[in-house]
Amino acid sequence: MSRIIPDAVSSTQTLPAKVDVVIIGGGIVGVSTALELAERGVSVALCEKGLIAGEQSGRNWGWVRQMGRDPSELPLAIESLSLWKGMNNRVGEETGFRQTGIAYLCRNARQEAEYEAWLVHARNFGLDSRLLRTEELRQHLPGVTGRFTAALHTSTDGRAEPFKAAPAVARGAIRAGAHVLTGCAVRAVERSAGRVSGVITERGRIACSSVILAGGAWSRLFSGNMGIDFPQLKILGSVARATAVEGVPDMPVGADNFSFRKRLDGSFSIAMRNANIAPIVPDSFRLFADFVPTLIKSWRELKLRVGNRFIQEWRTPRSWASDEVSPFEQVRILDPVPFERFNREGLAHLVKAFPAFANSRITQSWAGLIDVTPDAVPVIGPAGGVPGFFIASGFSGHGFGIGPGAGKLMADIVTGAEPCVDPAPFRFDRFKKTKAA
Repeated sequence: MSRIIPDAVSSTQTLPAKVDVVIIGGGIVGVSTALELAERGVSVALCEKGLIAGEQSGRNWGWVRQMGRDPSELPLAIESLSLWKGMNNRVGEETGFRQTGIAYLCRNARQEAEYEAWLVHARNFGLDSRLLRTEELRQHLPGVTGRFTAALHTSTDGRAEPFKAAPAVARGAIRAGAHVLTGCAVRAVERSAGRVSGVITERGRIACSSVILAGGAWSRLFSGNMGIDFPQLKILGSVARATAVEGVPDMPVGADNFSFRKRLDGSFSIAMRNANIAPIVPDSFRLFADFVPTLIKSWRELKLRVGNRFIQEWRTPRSWASDEVSPFEQVRILDPVPFERFNREGLAHLVKAFPAFANSRITQSWAGLIDVTPDAVPVIGPAGGVPGFFIASGFSGHGFGIGPGAGKLMADIVTGAEPCVDPAPFRFDRFKKTKAA
């Protein structure tokens, strides 16, 4: 295992006394929101307790896909893809984005039927997704063997480089006028007459009229200190880096038990698809009723584990004062241990499907904690009945691909502009209705 180190971003040295908007969290959603706001002339400060893209935004698979998205997320995925396509030029830097297409392999008629059902939504939104069969499958997926009956393919999807993308967007936001502060945890949101009036950071106060919480896996803890119950748990995803091979598709490819994505340097990010760890923590019991339908639906993909995270979260304070050291200062970066068996098995499955990987070896492995909601759809909008407070979190493993669109939508909502997509599916209060039912 080796630590993931994203590209560096030079931090703003001086804490601004006042801005219009403070963003908490320097992942792809936070930096995309900062870029959007700064380009619109809105003064914004982004506060990140650790490093830009230090957690899941720098640790994910790097897929940028519309394919397979929940129908409620499809408009946001489509919007995001259009933004990804212009991002390198927009920020003047390399994000690693390439429009290569993406494919999901099918082994049987059941999987084909599932993808056929999803294609109804794809056609409604005008996507170019379709099923490849026989010779067409071999043409688009060179080197594939095994008993694959078809592949769901979307030629307009693509890939980007996680350790490069969010830092590049952050530097673009800085050039547009945003303040980006790393190693600067926000301890609390200040309120006056019931609405947001500022934030208290470990380095001092910033006055503002709006706060956007884009804290990823930390969002439930932060909002809980404000008295806001955000139903969010964490899932551990493990990924590995494998050495370069020739004669395989340039596009990201997944099947039921493996996935791979070619990186800019020619090596590959690989993982065992549909295999994640669900750490049992105190919140697992507090939110059991919220998440049990998802657990039943996804029981084949999730492995429940009791480990060190239970003790770590049990010991983590759930409330603190603005003049106290916060949990975000005690743990700057979540750097969990990967589940190595999944990575080894993922490579073994990959070799069976693409024999060209037979001589590839794992050179690096890592893990990230993915923020998930009960319906696997993020919250993007006002939250907790606090005027001026917004959440953009709970992306459930989809945040990297739809991050730019989420940032644009969040900027639209905060500034009162016409939303780029319908924000209704991402309302925070949809969970209240679920509890009342």
